[in-house]
Amino acid sequence: MEPRDLQKRTKEFAIRIIKLVRFLLKDPIGRVIGNNQLLRSGTAVAANYRAACRCKSRKDFISKMGTVVEEADETQFWLELLVESGVVQVSLISGLQQEIGELVAIMTASKISAIKNQKD
Repeated sequence: MEPRDLQKRTKEFAIRIIKLVRFLLKDPIGRVIGNNQLLRSGTAVAANYRAACRCKSRKDFISKMGTVVEEADETQFWLELLVESGVVQVSLISGLQQEIGELVAIMTASKISAIKNQKD
């Protein structure tokens, strides 16, 4: 997958998170998790990946990808929490959960590959 494809994919994910947060505003717990946590981490995946693509050194890329992985993992946690606490039905966000799972895997693999290539 090319960096441009992932930029587009992470941006589309961020847009889906924004739409979910609008829905969550109707629930008091959803409002707190949505506005204070999910919106921030879910959109940060796209913003930080975009920044990683512009890094001038492998060291900076690895560092920024670490941030991307952290934000993606945090987003995955908030989505799980929303479902497991009963705030949101899994059927509503299963596509988002699948997508963030894939993004975590892709970004983690990219970071590991960059680390390995740095040592070679």
